Amino acid sequence: MRSVRDFTALRRRDLDRRRIAETLEGARKRSRATLRDRWHAVRFNLVLALQAAIAASLAWVASHELLGNPEPVFAPISAIGTLASSVGQRLRRTVELIIGVAVGIGLGDALVVAGGSGPWQLGVIVFLSIVVTIFLGGGPAVVTQAAATAVLIVALAPQMTNLESPRVIDALIGGLAGLVVITLLLPLNPLRVVDRAARPALGRLAEELSETGKALRDRDASRAQAALDRLNVVERHLEGLEEALEGGRETANLSPARWHRRGALAQYVESARYINHAVHNSGTLIRRAVTALEDDEPIPETMPTAVDFLAESVRLLRKDLGVGVAPEAAREQALQAVSEAGRAYADGVGFSGSVVIAQVRTTGSDLLRATGIERTEANRLVRKAVGSHAGPAAAPAADAGAPPPTAAPRHPPAAGPKDAPAAPTNPPAAGPTNP
Repeated sequence: MRSVRDFTALRRRDLDRRRIAETLEGARKRSRATLRDRWHAVRFNLVLALQAAIAASLAWVASHELLGNPEPVFAPISAIGTLASSVGQRLRRTVELIIGVAVGIGLGDALVVAGGSGPWQLGVIVFLSIVVTIFLGGGPAVVTQAAATAVLIVALAPQMTNLESPRVIDALIGGLAGLVVITLLLPLNPLRVVDRAARPALGRLAEELSETGKALRDRDASRAQAALDRLNVVERHLEGLEEALEGGRETANLSPARWHRRGALAQYVESARYINHAVHNSGTLIRRAVTALEDDEPIPETMPTAVDFLAESVRLLRKDLGVGVAPEAAREQALQAVSEAGRAYADGVGFSGSVVIAQVRTTGSDLLRATGIERTEANRLVRKAVGSHAGPAAAPAADAGAPPPTAAPRHPPAAGPKDAPAAPTNPPAAGPTNP
């Protein structure tokens, strides 16, 4: 009995050591990932830090040396506030900064004259500043500046005289200094900013489409499910892309040195909408690929090949948009994907497989639109690419991305999918944007 207890205790210690080792290894991996993410964030914001440093120094010199303000504290603060605002809203931020300062000064002076300065006056002026600026339609920046300026007026009025005019002038100087830096002295390359923001989204999309192609080829449902789970991260990357597009447009419009980038940036702006659609439709594609594998439906070799061509189209689209050239290679790969999808349908697929084919067509159409092709031309190219291989089942559809309308899959699924026990005569058309 003792030997059994000893064996049990020894086994328990081994399990504890294994858990500790796994925990420490996981902690090391997370630490490396965190350090890598932080270093990436530092590199991404180095130019912003340099812009803020130059703008603060410029604002101080302009207020102190040129206008004779002995303590121009508000000027560099205003310059930093302008640069720290959301990318794409800096011009608006500067105007809001000045408006907020003016409102705060007016209310602060009125209260100091009426009731003096003190704790209760401070509370009242903060309340009134927020209420008045909201009533006037001001955004968060105006509200913050009005309240902060009113606090300064009430708190510093007993120690400092003639605070109002320097505060307004400093706000104006600081805002203008920030704009001068980002438009004239150190303007960012708007195309590079947008490309840096788009790279994670498009890179992840291409990677997960490639993983789905491999999963279909190996009939590995768990691998396809893992790709679908990771694709959810792209939604967050797309939010960063929208902000970068706003900043790129602002810089391209305000900075003469970046005007030549406006054409390439306009292509990126137009493409962003269809990139978003491609991400959503790819989510539907991968989800139905998982179902097709779990239900043991037939997977022709041409189906994973079609998904591989989609992944390559996304990679080429990212590369060409990033350097500002026409993404013709991406168009060719998208049409190859649609063509292989037509072959896969002719080879015979099941219910979920027919939806995968439909989503290849829809995503291919999205990628064609992202390359700058007009809608009707994209539809014509998609129908032509799929029609030459799918036979009568692939008669031209009303819109690109719709599945072949007239024939049931040649080989019905071995077992109906969980959410559709019977395969209908006409395969369903997947929605264009909802995953």
